[in-house]
Amino acid sequence: MPGTIEITDNEIPNSLELTGALKDGYERVLTYDALTFVADLEAAFGDRRRALLKVRTERQKTLDTGELPDFRADTKHIREGDWKILGTPDDLQDRRVEITGPVDRKMMINAFNCGASVFMADFEDATSPTWDNMIQGQINCMDYARGKLSFDDPRSGKSYRMNDTTATLKVRPRGWHMVERHATFEGAPVSAGMFDFGLYIFHNANSLIANGTGPYFYLPKMETMEEAKLWDDVFAHAEKFLGLTIGTIKATVLIETLPAAFQMDEILHALKDHIVGLNCGRWDYIFSYIKRIGKTADYLLPDRSQVVMGDAFLKAYSLLLIKTCHRRGAHAMGGMAAQIPVKNDEAANKAAYDKVRADKDREASFGHDGTWVAHPGMVQTAMEVFDGLMKGPNQIHRLREDLTITREDL
Repeated sequence: MPGTIEITDNEIPNSLELTGALKDGYERVLTYDALTFVADLEAAFGDRRRALLKVRTERQKTLDTGELPDFRADTKHIREGDWKILGTPDDLQDRRVEITGPVDRKMMINAFNCGASVFMADFEDATSPTWDNMIQGQINCMDYARGKLSFDDPRSGKSYRMNDTTATLKVRPRGWHMVERHATFEGAPVSAGMFDFGLYIFHNANSLIANGTGPYFYLPKMETMEEAKLWDDVFAHAEKFLGLTIGTIKATVLIETLPAAFQMDEILHALKDHIVGLNCGRWDYIFSYIKRIGKTADYLLPDRSQVVMGDAFLKAYSLLLIKTCHRRGAHAMGGMAAQIPVKNDEAANKAAYDKVRADKDREASFGHDGTWVAHPGMVQTAMEVFDGLMKGPNQIHRLREDLTITREDL
């Protein structure tokens, strides 16, 4: 096939089969050692992941009968205990504005250069999970870690290069519910999350550490502390395999499902050697709210425009996240501002910026340590708000002990 390379059976572990096209350059990512590591992760944790997904299904059956989520009685000792996370690296202390985006090469460079504190390169929601997108994204991350990320656009003739000072990189692998159908282990598709994570950390951990940063991640779509503990065990397994000190890998967990909102302390505790914060994943949280209890008439939501973060259950969720994180020494990150600049419409453009400014003012005032934006053009606006209201690198000192958030509030 033109434009492809051949990887022989001797270059793929016996237990792993690849069915995606193998184009020029893919051999950098899909090495025998890297694929062996992915197969090792799947062998060690694949059955446990599938069992946890079955727990989700069974739990939904009880919710469909009208039962509502609640704080767990069996983990009360964790919520009431006096403990903190292991710690946060220097380059993740100030996260006042984070930008998210796909793992497209040009867009990555623009995100790194836009002035944000952190760039989350997204193998999940921001990137269509085609085989080419996933492998090209890995190539782009490898080039970043080696100081070789650049792009010459053949259509426009423009050249894109990294600035001397850029955002800190965090990578979001796909969630536990997803599989990579182009890679099978003993006949079954491998976990997409372990595929993304495994290839990225295997190829880049040492280079990132040598550059004064580290392998940092965002973890999506989790629902329970057991799912968080699975990631923690994957991290510890990878650290041992790669000869890294325990706690080298750092992650922020998106609280974007209704069940997870009732287990924030537990999720922090399950990942306490590796976690540095939680994030309000607002849009998926609203979806999860509808999916989990939307069949109950008392919990039908109004029009989307009326479901805002400053009111009702979303405000309670945001405040509980701040209180929980700060008590444990972790960052409490605000949610995504989905607005982008509007060309050729001054009124609409002003309205978009005003919405971002108001949203970030609320977050910083509540006590969040940083926020998300979706477009480089919104970075400065969000930064100005947090610069004005947050004088230090974060607000972890604001414990919000004045708050009492109940099950009914959520």
